Amino acid sequence: MDLSKYKDNPKTAYLAKAVLMMEGDEEQQKMLIAEMDKIIAAESASEEFPNEVVLEVRAGVGGEEAALFAEELANMYKGYAAAMGWHARMLSESKTDLGGYKEAVFELRGLGVYEKLRFETGVHRIQRVPATEKSGRVHTSTASVAILPIRKKHKFEINPGDIEMEFSRAGGAGGQNVNKVETAVRLVHRPTGLEARSQSQRSQMANREQAMAVLLAKLDVFQEQLEAAKHAATRKEQIGTADRSEKIRTYNILQDRVTDHRIKEDWHNLPKVFAGNIQPIVEALLAAHQEA
Repeated sequence: MDLSKYKDNPKTAYLAKAVLMMEGDEEQQKMLIAEMDKIIAAESASEEFPNEVVLEVRAGVGGEEAALFAEELANMYKGYAAAMGWHARMLSESKTDLGGYKEAVFELRGLGVYEKLRFETGVHRIQRVPATEKSGRVHTSTASVAILPIRKKHKFEINPGDIEMEFSRAGGAGGQNVNKVETAVRLVHRPTGLEARSQSQRSQMANREQAMAVLLAKLDVFQEQLEAAKHAATRKEQIGTADRSEKIRTYNILQDRVTDHRIKEDWHNLPKVFAGNIQPIVEALLAAHQEA
């Protein structure tokens, strides 16, 4: 009886020993093997769709208006997370003079978080008349969203010597300590140029660990995109997890309409959407993906 796949797994190793000790009792052995198969299947599902992600929102084209849009998107996802019962935590942020986000990075944790949000990666556009526009012209601004799954097993092998580390004083909430001590951490992976920051923790070590988790998630996605590029023709026929440079959705304020360009479907009531009611969009994308 080959039990190697069960012996190598810490959660099933003790059951594998029990199976060997029950030699002759085939019915009991089958029951334990079925239980071990359930454990491994659950682990596999958790690895494919982890319950922890990093949400990264960056302002694109449009200056201050793009930064304000990035903030609206971040608040939209936080509203959706609250409705789903997920936990949201700010990891790092960079704001403009008007309060919008140049960049904001959050950690989202909860059941089904990656499975539901995986199709949000890409460029989001907003079309509206900015409050500062006197002539009433409609402006188009963009912001990019990246949903990075945090997995226990990483596809990318990282060389510690390739990591450049910088420390700085963290700003924002967290008490006086974060402003006096260089607790904020920035990590750069030299070969790819990918970087990650964390400033939400009180200690430098905690921020370093958090930044490393984000960097590893980015490197995993980078590796996945390299592999996907090899099958580009097949990928174009699917929704897939988009590259953050791919235009996926437009929010038209004057027409009170949001359009997802991948499935060519519209929804209305933008105030409700920006408040976090994106479940109909999420469900439509999941259905389209399953159908494809």
